[in-house]
Amino acid sequence: MSLKYEICIDSTAGALAAEQAGAHRVELCAALFDGGLTPTLGTVETTLAAVSSIRVHVIVRPRGGDFIYDDYEIAAMERDVAAVRDAGAQGVVVGALTPSGQVDVEVTKRLIDTAEGLSVTFHRAFDMTADPFAALDTLTSLGVDRVLTSGQDTTALEGAPLIASLVERAGDQLIVMPGGGITPRNVNRVAEATRAKEIHFAALVDAPSPAIHRNPYPFMGGELRRPEYARLVTSPGLVSEVISASGI
Repeated sequence: MSLKYEICIDSTAGALAAEQAGAHRVELCAALFDGGLTPTLGTVETTLAAVSSIRVHVIVRPRGGDFIYDDYEIAAMERDVAAVRDAGAQGVVVGALTPSGQVDVEVTKRLIDTAEGLSVTFHRAFDMTADPFAALDTLTSLGVDRVLTSGQDTTALEGAPLIASLVERAGDQLIVMPGGGITPRNVNRVAEATRAKEIHFAALVDAPSPAIHRNPYPFMGGELRRPEYARLVTSPGLVSEVISASGI
């Protein structure tokens, strides 16, 4: 069995790094610190123009926090899916839940319909569902192509027993893709324990800011913040290391 590798990125440079390292697909996001939000259309278009062989799937998620959306947020997501589709992306990554922790069927169906045949991944909103098996059955009936999950646990390694059960239940109807905390040290264990066909991970390393002039006093974010002059970039070397370590 050969694995497919999806890299979570937040820039065009990240897509190029993933492509260089031999990944099959990227999930293009903004705000990875918040778990991934909808990137700008400019970033989507620039990334699609820059890569040549790798598939680009774009997350459509208007904000951090829960996955229960009001009418305005739903309308915004529909417009974003349409914009991503028209830009030429190969897939979208979406998710919506009800207050009781079920898949929001109406909203999910609206987003799938708007995608007009693009590959659709249901993101880790799945990990917040009350009954993962019922959620999987619902998403299968809706025609979703894949589900990204950590097995409703802190990492995919810890959630591997549930992921394995979901993989078995899904069969060939839907791809269950482990993601969350996957590293060169554990990727082989996750792959072997889950028997998944695809793996999702980030490959971020620290990179120095090019800023020469630095003001240590103002901050651009809230109280919980990263250092102002710190960058995280996707490392082609780390992507390659994870792929090699999978042993598959």
